[in-house]
Amino acid sequence: MKFLANSRERRGPATRSESSQQSILSQDSFLRMISLERKRTERSRKPFLLMLVDAGRCLTTEKNGKVLGKILSTLATSTRETDMKGWYKDDSAIGIMFTEMAIDAKNLILSTMLARVSEALRDGLGLEQFNQVNISFHLFPDDWDQQQRPTNPILYPELLKQGDSNRLSRITKRVMDIAGSVVALLGGAPLFLLIAIAIKVSSRGPVFFRQPRVGQYGAPFVFLKFRSMYTGNDGSVHEEYVKQLIAGQADRKPANGNGEGVYKLTNDPRVTSVGRFLRRTSLDELPQFVNVLKGEMSLVGPRPALAYEVEAYDIWHRRRVLEARPGITGLWQVNGRSRVKFDEMVRLDLRYARTCSPWLDMKILARTPRAVFLGEGAY
Repeated sequence: MKFLANSRERRGPATRSESSQQSILSQDSFLRMISLERKRTERSRKPFLLMLVDAGRCLTTEKNGKVLGKILSTLATSTRETDMKGWYKDDSAIGIMFTEMAIDAKNLILSTMLARVSEALRDGLGLEQFNQVNISFHLFPDDWDQQQRPTNPILYPELLKQGDSNRLSRITKRVMDIAGSVVALLGGAPLFLLIAIAIKVSSRGPVFFRQPRVGQYGAPFVFLKFRSMYTGNDGSVHEEYVKQLIAGQADRKPANGNGEGVYKLTNDPRVTSVGRFLRRTSLDELPQFVNVLKGEMSLVGPRPALAYEVEAYDIWHRRRVLEARPGITGLWQVNGRSRVKFDEMVRLDLRYARTCSPWLDMKILARTPRAVFLGEGAY
């Protein structure tokens, strides 16, 4: 196994001899492999099992190096050579990934692995040391809670710890968000007032539309827009269409005589006359600068999702609410908007998350006015 250099020095010759017999990934490498295996599983639909053997309490003894050496040696004999092994937490928690499991046999595999590893560790460590070891199993795909958040953060280690490598980029992005939203709110105050008056005159109801949305990491927040619909309308029509859209079963809707059409409800009777203008010009989205100022959204990012939308997501769709903070505009908005299918929208969101930078944000922001002016895909 490959221990860190300082770990080798601390544990001495006996541990080095044991460690030379096998290979174990470093913490950074193993956590990256968990992320890659999740993405493979999203496509293959073959689950993987992460087993963690946490020896944290054993490290309080003077023989910590030998204890960990025994654990690794025991795991090597009780697992397959192809099972991926590494440090989930340096010198404390050891992880093993069992990939491409059969879905219908997961319970049998869990019980079999627990029995096999427990027996091997009990024999290799002795009862006293074995009782200090914690063994846990984590299966992916995992369940999400009612607020559309992952219930098992252990399977998402890269999201729990943001590295220092992109810290400057994240700070710059947040400064841009604060500065941009303050300028928009102050400079657009007269326009806000005119829109509010038009909404109140044209229909009964509040000026603002408030709706629960799913933010980054599944964190819920209240999404703000200028109201564009009549109050008391039935939202089941939209919910049903969204589910069909995500499943790839939605038909394109006619768009002002354009044969290409859009993947969105058009000529919706729930929308007011003023609301149609606001939607066409994207002026209904101006109050979202408040969400940006509060840190719930960003100027640039994926479109904020609805809870019933996330419920209908395929496994790989979920990454769009994990890997980037939702935004007012984004690659989807400046690349056809509702003219592209849902899967393509998700791919654009994931591409943004992979390549996100202040420079990319500025390029998207620069393209947004043209997309708004042309009204491409806005209904």
